[in-house]
Amino acid sequence: MGVLAGIARHGRPKGPMETLDHVEVTLDGGLHGDFRGVIKPGGKGRRQVTLLERGDWDAAMAEVGHSLPWFERRANLLVEGLDLPQIAGTRLRIGETVILMITRETDPCERMEALAPGLKAALLPDWRGGACSRVVVGGTIRVGDAIVVLEE
Repeated sequence: MGVLAGIARHGRPKGPMETLDHVEVTLDGGLHGDFRGVIKPGGKGRRQVTLLERGDWDAAMAEVGHSLPWFERRANLLVEGLDLPQIAGTRLRIGETVILMITRETDPCERMEALAPGLKAALLPDWRGGACSRVVVGGTIRVGDAIVVLEE
């Protein structure tokens, strides 16, 4: 079991990240107010909510000699105390009701290199850049909520 250690969203592409202590999560919109969560017509919603492990971010920061805040990765949720499954189709429950399904790895982009030289490469191994997910069951999540991998 892990803990939701942080929540962040951005309302427009390349817009600033906003950190929150709680947020509503919906099937068709992902995190309320986050532009990436809205499923486009004909889309599959494979990147509605992105998750990042605190340990992976800390390791990447140590590797490049920086100490940037986790939300600079532009991920939505910071996970602590849980090794995120690297298998598409795995479901996670956050808090009492929200269920997310892992869809794929979150590939680090050139934007990471602009933050710190070598950061894109530091985020490449072993899904260190995080995981993308789709909302299966909505609800409200809060920093401090438990995160559990659901058995199929």
